[in-house]
Amino acid sequence: MKHKRVVVYVAGFGAACAGAVALLGASFLLSPVWPAPVVASRPTDAVAAAQPAETAAPFAVTRIAHASVLLDFDGVRVLTDPWFTEKWHYHHGEPLAMQLQDLPHLDLIVASHAHYDHFDIEALGNYRHKDVPFLVGPDMIAEARAAGFTDVRELKPWETWSRGALKVTAAPARHGVPEVTFMIEAKGRTVYFGADTLLIPELRDLPGRFPRVDLALLSVNGLGVTGAPVVMNAEEAAELAGILKARVAVPIHYAFTGSVFTDTFILKFFRYITECPSQCSSFKKFHKNKLTNGKN
Repeated sequence: MKHKRVVVYVAGFGAACAGAVALLGASFLLSPVWPAPVVASRPTDAVAAAQPAETAAPFAVTRIAHASVLLDFDGVRVLTDPWFTEKWHYHHGEPLAMQLQDLPHLDLIVASHAHYDHFDIEALGNYRHKDVPFLVGPDMIAEARAAGFTDVRELKPWETWSRGALKVTAAPARHGVPEVTFMIEAKGRTVYFGADTLLIPELRDLPGRFPRVDLALLSVNGLGVTGAPVVMNAEEAAELAGILKARVAVPIHYAFTGSVFTDTFILKFFRYITECPSQCSSFKKFHKNKLTNGKN
């Protein structure tokens, strides 16, 4: 009789666990979204990075938050990995530099992979210029088109797209889901957007294809999921910046927080704001300018 009770208890515990997992999964998929907070006033622009005498056009970068960056190649504007809302388990950890409706007219949007915090397609569906060229990573075309965008193309590693002054080449990446990174060229400038890839051997091929990189946008928070790294840390970002011989490097993807549950049981990372002063010394030696939500 005791054995039967044990079987019943185990079966009941298993059913409870299955129900909890199902409920948690539903909460991840069906959780409501709300607008992310925005800075009360624009911070002072960062000091312009020293550049050698050259004929390339003026260039500015505005870090909106996380991996969302607005690149301005002298009037040709590109938005990377858009994320403008939040959920109970997804928080920027910092205010946005601007709201979606405050974006200027864009000439291109790029999205590296289908994670919500890099491909906020529900919010981006409110962007008024649906004919903007939209380059995406694997398995994202259908969602982008469902949101109303009419000029969507998936780029595989080493494939190139060009239009007008812009030329974009997808580069390899490794993350928790299929992803690409992007080399973006316009008006004599070259920008590497590293999304949230790990540092992988394939990225060492980039200098042979792109001998000059003016700006590298590199994740630094060393995010891990259940102990397994899925994003490079600051030391690896500094190493990649050196491999690319980037003139300027800007850290991205460093203030993100989840929820008490996800931070405790699923994610593992250090927060740039509290720990980076001691742990990011090599990155800061490489890039001495203090960078905030502003232009450089």
